[in-house]
Amino acid sequence: MIYLQVNNLTKRFGAELILSNIKLEIKQNDRIAIVGRNGAGKSTLLNIIAGNLSYDEGEIHKPKDVTLGYLAQHTGLDSTETIWDEMLKIFSHLLKEEKELRSMEQQMGDSDLLADTEKYQQLLVSYDRKQEAFKQAGGYEYEPEIKAVLNGLDFPESMWDTSIATLSGGQKTRLALGKLLLTKPNVLILDEPTNHLDIQTLTWLEGYLNSYQGAVVIVSHDRYFLDKTVQIVYEISRHESKKYHGNYSKYLKQKAANYERDRKLYEKQQTEIKRMEDFIQKNIVRASTTKRAQSRRKQLEKMEVMDKPLGDEGSAKFSFNVERRSGNDVLKVNDLAFRYNNAEPFTFENLNLELTRGESMALVGPNGVGKSTLLKNIIGELDPDKGTIQLGANVKIGYYDQEQTQLHHEKNVLSELWDDYPLMNEKDIRTILGNFLFSGDDVLRPVSALSGGEKARLALAKLMMEKANLLILDEPTNHLDLDSKEILESALIDYPGTILFVSHDRYFINKLATQVLEMQPQHTTVYLGDYDYYVEKKQEEKELEELKREQSKEIDTKPSTKSDFKKEKELKREQRKKERRIREIEAEMEELETALAALEAQLCLPEVYQDHEKSLQLTTESEELKKQMEKHMEEWESLHMDE
Repeated sequence: MIYLQVNNLTKRFGAELILSNIKLEIKQNDRIAIVGRNGAGKSTLLNIIAGNLSYDEGEIHKPKDVTLGYLAQHTGLDSTETIWDEMLKIFSHLLKEEKELRSMEQQMGDSDLLADTEKYQQLLVSYDRKQEAFKQAGGYEYEPEIKAVLNGLDFPESMWDTSIATLSGGQKTRLALGKLLLTKPNVLILDEPTNHLDIQTLTWLEGYLNSYQGAVVIVSHDRYFLDKTVQIVYEISRHESKKYHGNYSKYLKQKAANYERDRKLYEKQQTEIKRMEDFIQKNIVRASTTKRAQSRRKQLEKMEVMDKPLGDEGSAKFSFNVERRSGNDVLKVNDLAFRYNNAEPFTFENLNLELTRGESMALVGPNGVGKSTLLKNIIGELDPDKGTIQLGANVKIGYYDQEQTQLHHEKNVLSELWDDYPLMNEKDIRTILGNFLFSGDDVLRPVSALSGGEKARLALAKLMMEKANLLILDEPTNHLDLDSKEILESALIDYPGTILFVSHDRYFINKLATQVLEMQPQHTTVYLGDYDYYVEKKQEEKELEELKREQSKEIDTKPSTKSDFKKEKELKREQRKKERRIREIEAEMEELETALAALEAQLCLPEVYQDHEKSLQLTTESEELKKQMEKHMEEWESLHMDE
């Protein structure tokens, strides 16, 4: 089923063209990413699809019964309710129905009504009908759903009675996402949903979106997240859209292959055109060959000349070098502990790490564990309560702060660099800024007027000029578009020094890390590999722990007599039989769902719904399939309840 179609859409802000000839299609269960440079118009397109912005030309088709849910960037839930009560508002219709059911149950216990058999029977029938409708609408599932979403988005039960008004901006953003997920629109439209999420929460969100019963449209700079969640990519470039099938990594390969193919075809055609023009020029004046030359000229005039394929739009170009090489031992941290004041528990303690020259270590761990705080301890901005920090010989630190507090907002872009290096020529400073996409009058703009991405590029320019041999980076990919992230990755991969960094960008960690240090409040663990290796080892540890628990459980519950053994054997046989039947039911239900979907797809065809007899036949078949599914569901629930 097609939920929404965008055809030849154009959008301008004043005289400035933002989007042109945009084509996009959203079908049921589609997982779509919209990618492109910062400023390409991705958020504008989402706002137009969501109905929040008008457009100048084109068409958007959406069936009336299709619902859209939109989460904008930096959206926070504004409410004075508690977290739990705010989530309950979504299900107010179910709460009302539940109240009516409780009222009917009370009536059933009324002795006067019990005496009136006819009225009592009518009440029973009405109650059964209402209870079934309540069940079908999810009346017995909404509380577990709320709990699952709140826990998944890192709101433990201890927080559910907290007033939303007292939460941080990041927490309000996560709650806005949670509320949207619970409303379950047909099309989820998410603009940067991964902001303010730690890696554990990101992993939960990926699983939730992959099993979501509807379509999902995402704008995100998290490439790992896109690889895990989408199967279609629309690229917005030079105002227009282009569709690619596959996840983000496949899109990159397909885009590169398409460019190489088009470039070769263009060059081949240009060679052929030159050959034909040379032939025409040499032979047009000769009586013996003029007819052949005229024939070639007609061929040339009719030829559809290819446009030269356009490569990537202007990209930043930079590299990181070192002024001098450090010793082999770069950094040693021993038994470090830190807290912000003596009245509070330690943010972290018993922290140890070692870095040698050329290594690249990623710090990971839950939000609030102190990753950024650790970096500030290492650079000397904060003092530890316990432990030691040792820098090796000739170590020079370059620090990238995710908040960009080292930028001077009262200066302009040119002065921000030139004041630190006053002996350099203005031309050389401008060249460096040009490599970071600041050209012409851009360099005279005040730092305070820059976007998040522009400030990030300026901070990276300053970092590059320091030529430090130990880079300490706190969320360096924040605010960068996908292209800028890839340029930064390439520069850091070629960097001859040592790197210690904090990042929630798992794709970036995979590209850069030679080891991963997981921080927990009381201890740290080092994994000698990239992010995927870290996840694999964590899964192995979890499975090993579960195996130990199972073995311990088996020892504790080992049958003491032959009678107990026979009884346990019989129970296991019954359990296996039950599990086999559950699998059979699930397989049968999957077949029924597939058949039902096929019937419903046929019912949407004009040639079918205009044919009354065919439509009636398919509707009857559809109802029969639904009855079979309901019967299977009842048996499935019964088997699960017996467990």
